[in-house]
Formats: sequence, C-alpha cells, structure tokens
Amino acid sequence: MSKYIITINRQYGSGGREVGRRLAEELRIPFYDKELISLAAKESGFTEAVFENADEKPSNSLLYSIVTGSYSPASWLMGTNEILTNDTLYGIQADVIRKIAAESCVIVGRCADFTLRDNPDLFTVFTHAPLEARCAVAIHENPNFNSREAENFVRKMDKTRANYYSYYANRPWDIALNYDLVINTDSLGVEGAVTLIKNALNLRSAVK
Repeated sequence: MSKYIITINRQYGSGGREVGRRLAEELRIPFYDKELISLAAKESGFTEAVFENADEKPSNSLLYSIVTGSYSPASWLMGTNEILTNDTLYGIQADVIRKIAAESCVIVGRCADFTLRDNPDLFTVFTHAPLEARCAVAIHENPNFNSREAENFVRKMDKTRANYYSYYANRPWDIALNYDLVINTDSLGVEGAVTLIKNALNLRSAVK
C-alpha cells in the first residue's frame, strides 16, 4: 500500500473536515482535526484548553485580537498572565504533526501542509464553496443567525484561518498554486470530493 499524507485546508462551511473524515475512512488511515489538540496536550503536559484557546490563531497580541474581533477586556487580561504564547503552542503542535506523518494519515488545517512541505508523500488539498452555500451552513449550525450575521461569521472564520496560515507559512492561504488539488465542494459534494482526491492519489502513484 502506498503511503498517503493528505492535508486539507478549507474555507469555513466548505465541508473540508467531512471530506477529510470520509477520505480517511475509505483509505483506512487515521484522521486528525481536533484530535491534534488532544495529542499536543498529551505530548506537552499542558491542558487541552490551552491548545483550544490558541487553535488556528496566530498571536495572543492585543492588536491581532482587535483586528479579528475576538478582543474582550477579560480575555486580554487573562491572556497576559499566560506564560505560553501561541507561537510556543504552534511549535508543539507542529512537532506532533511531524510525528504522526511517519504513517499515512489525513490532517485538517493547522498549517500541516507547510509543516510537512518537505515530506515526499505529502498531497495537499484546499476546499472552497460559494459564499451563499457557506452562509447556509453557518445558519444551520447557528439557527439564531440572520443572513447578515451568517455572512459576517463566515468572513471572520475565513479571515482567522487566513491570518493564521500567512503568519506561520508566510504565504497566502487560499491561492491555488499552493495546493496539489483545489475542490469546489458545492459542485461535487463530499462524496465527489473524496472520489476526486482518491483518483488524484492513484494518478500520482502511477506517474511516480
């Protein structure tokens, strides 16, 4: 069996996590998303809550919190008392990513594609979908949202992920040339996206 290290970056609401989960099931390999938080906590001895607070956020800085709209006086005061920085937590999580990549796996987000950029088995995917479709997902997950609130939420989530990626990888998050495969999940659906990735993996194996 070929070794597959598949990373998936995703716009909010584009179904990237579900695509990754289903792909891992069909390939019978481990799947990592929030599971990375548990592994990083176990590896470092810090609590999962510490990693959850920093999850896919590039900085604890006051300026970044204000720009992304996550600032609150209470959270900032609590943050300034923390010895750990998001950079330190990112480093711990990156080490975990390198370790799990010793075997085939699917990893969602967290700059895994950049962390593993020198791994010869790496195959990178980006999922996207039209804003309207992603707003519908936001409303489904947050029934109290109106259309404007849903759009603001989607844009904020994308901005947070983009800032995290550009902060650590020093390159754009949503540019096609950064990935082996870019998929519009609104056109193909989850199953279609999984099939497309599997076909691409087979094609790559055939030309190696």
